[in-house]
Amino acid sequence: MPFSALGLSDPIVKAVTEQGYQTPTPIQAQAIPVVLAGDNLIAAAQTGTGKTASFVLPLLQQLIDAPEVRAKRVHAVILTPTRELAIQVEDNIRQYAAHLTLSSMAMYGGVDIAPQQQRLIEGVDILVATPGRLLDMLTRRAIHLDETRTLVIDEADRMLDMGFIADINKIVEKLPSQRQNLLFSATLSTQVRMLARTAVTDAVEISIAPENTSAPEITQSLITVDKEFKSALLSHLIQSGEWQQALIFIETKRGAAKLVSQLEKRGIGAESFHSGRSQAVREQLLADFKAGKVPFLVATGVAARGIDIDDLQRVVNYDLPDEAENYVHRIGRTGRAGASGEAISLVSRDDFRNLCAIEQHLGNFIERVVIEGFEPGLAVPASTMDPLPRKPARARRRPAGKR
Repeated sequence: MPFSALGLSDPIVKAVTEQGYQTPTPIQAQAIPVVLAGDNLIAAAQTGTGKTASFVLPLLQQLIDAPEVRAKRVHAVILTPTRELAIQVEDNIRQYAAHLTLSSMAMYGGVDIAPQQQRLIEGVDILVATPGRLLDMLTRRAIHLDETRTLVIDEADRMLDMGFIADINKIVEKLPSQRQNLLFSATLSTQVRMLARTAVTDAVEISIAPENTSAPEITQSLITVDKEFKSALLSHLIQSGEWQQALIFIETKRGAAKLVSQLEKRGIGAESFHSGRSQAVREQLLADFKAGKVPFLVATGVAARGIDIDDLQRVVNYDLPDEAENYVHRIGRTGRAGASGEAISLVSRDDFRNLCAIEQHLGNFIERVVIEGFEPGLAVPASTMDPLPRKPARARRRPAGKR
């Protein structure tokens, strides 16, 4: 089924085609008609399924014949949990609106507020904002939501994880009662449904994939290794496998800086990406990483949903996340838009409880591998999707050298 069959106009279809997309993904095929019909929507879809286009494309269609936006007003508000995601979504809007005259803007904290405030004076058709900065602008009366027609809550589960529920409720109170509400989330947890009851009433519900599954195009494996040898193992994998690029997840800012230093001592160029770095630096790092100028990006969880690279071949969990759902979001940075990808986790005995929680969330075991020369002295117990230690697991042995 082509995009034109969904009720999208020629300029939008042309822009989508120019981005290399020929047919809609399942979430797009189901969500776009609902949004165009003006219904409220609650949609669950995993990372990398084309979720952003499923609300951006129909929004653009609805706004083609909208009246000119007035000063300090916006026709549609898209709330995102992070600055990186706000930038990414707004970039998608500009790409899909390439043949339209609609305006868009990304608004987030961590940067000077004055330019954003000045930009709002002209009015904006589609505003992509983090909740905190939008509330700042409302307090300053730099923006008014009385003419907003559509509210989109993107990555709702992540919003709640980051404690934005109070901010979202305050924003909802400022919106007209007659509006269209769209909520998108990787999972429909109890907390997400509670938010939906207040912000997205009488909604059509779409669920594309089971909430505990990751994209099937991603090959997952875990390598058991003692904690103190993780850095050396990672360097070995990069060099012996002749990796060109990888996104490496780690739990702490200090750990990220340390790992970058260790990699550089072995002749491997890398940069750290975390909340301790300025917004300008983070934006430049993302641009350089996407352009291939930075081959290895060591990131804390702040980047789990803010990096969108079509051809990212590999994600490495240097540390396993404490929350099982975050594992799915992390590995979802690869294998996007139907492409294949690889997710490798370096797992020591200390990671066992998190590993069990992740495998329980996935509903399956992850293939175990041991690299010759890096056999763990402290064996990682066999997984039973139960956090209680069992007998050591048997792992497939991989010889040293190229993969």
